[in-house]
Amino acid sequence: MAVPKRKMSRANTRARRSQWKTSAPTLVSCPNRACGQPKLPHTACSNCGQYDGRQVLAV
Repeated sequence: MAVPKRKMSRANTRARRSQWKTSAPTLVSCPNRACGQPKLPHTACSNCGQYDGRQVLAV
């Protein structure tokens, strides 16, 4: 099992962590013509309640 020989300095730790970035979630428009709101892909639309052309949520 690998164990560091020395404590990593604060500058090196922060430099390494600076590469961790968050990304904005991918959004697609709702295929329902009456809705068209942005939604997460492969999920039911929270505005109109449709998924794959079917009503799956009671809104």
